[in-house]
Parts: sequence; structure tokens; C-alpha cells
Amino acid sequence: MEIYQNILVAIDLSEESVQVLSKAAKLAKNSNAQLSIIHVIEPLGYAYGGDIPMDLSEVQQQLDQHARAKLAKFGETYDVPLANQFIEIGKPETEIHRIANEKNMDIVIVGSHGRHGFQLLLGSTANAVLHGSQCDVLAVRVGK
Repeated sequence: MEIYQNILVAIDLSEESVQVLSKAAKLAKNSNAQLSIIHVIEPLGYAYGGDIPMDLSEVQQQLDQHARAKLAKFGETYDVPLANQFIEIGKPETEIHRIANEKNMDIVIVGSHGRHGFQLLLGSTANAVLHGSQCDVLAVRVGK
């Protein structure tokens, strides 16, 4: 019996995502597990304060289209079927937890910059995913 059957990889679509996906793909191969990927887009109202009297729906739609295209390229590179690619809009840790629970994931893999000191006190998505997860979480050190 393999320890992990369903692996969810949370990526930010940056070049560092390759580091996270590469390790996740190796784990999936070694465990004979199904790999899924998720990217969460924060609503522009959250990112820019919500009080802005502007219609940002067109910009939000463009962000969504760009993210879907980029996620599809990662999916193609790492052989992740479209049904296992998730683009969600919301708070990253909330959406990652929701998809992990709904899809019965055994582990969530996230990238971490390994911040220390004051930056660590401010928190990070990886930290938030770890503390609210109902399954295992693996943080892959990225950058440097």
C-alpha cells in the first residue's frame, strides 16, 4: 500500500512553481499517486481594499484566463489531466483546504521561501495551509 494516493500541489504560477511541481511529480511517481494542481486567485477587492468604486470584473476575468492558460501548461508538462487542475478565487489557504477535503487528498504540497524573523511572524500561505489542513502538508523550499 502506498502512503499517498492523491497529491494536491498548490502553486503560485511563478518560475519557482517548477521546483515544487518537480518534487511533487517525483513523489507521485514513487507512490503511484494521482497528482492534482491548484492555483488560487485572490479577488481584486481583497487585494486592493474592497472600497474602490471601480468595476474590476474585466481585470479579474483576464487574471483568470491567464492563470488557466499557465496552469494548463504546467499540467501538460507534468502530465496532470485537466480534471485535476483547479483554479479557484478566494483566500488561498481556505480554497486549498476546501479542494483538499472535497477531493480526498492525502497530502498538500506547497512552496516555502523559508522566511525567518519578522517575516515569519507575519505568516505565509504555507504556514496557513499547514495549520488548517486535515491531511499531511509538505513544504518544499524554493528560491535561492
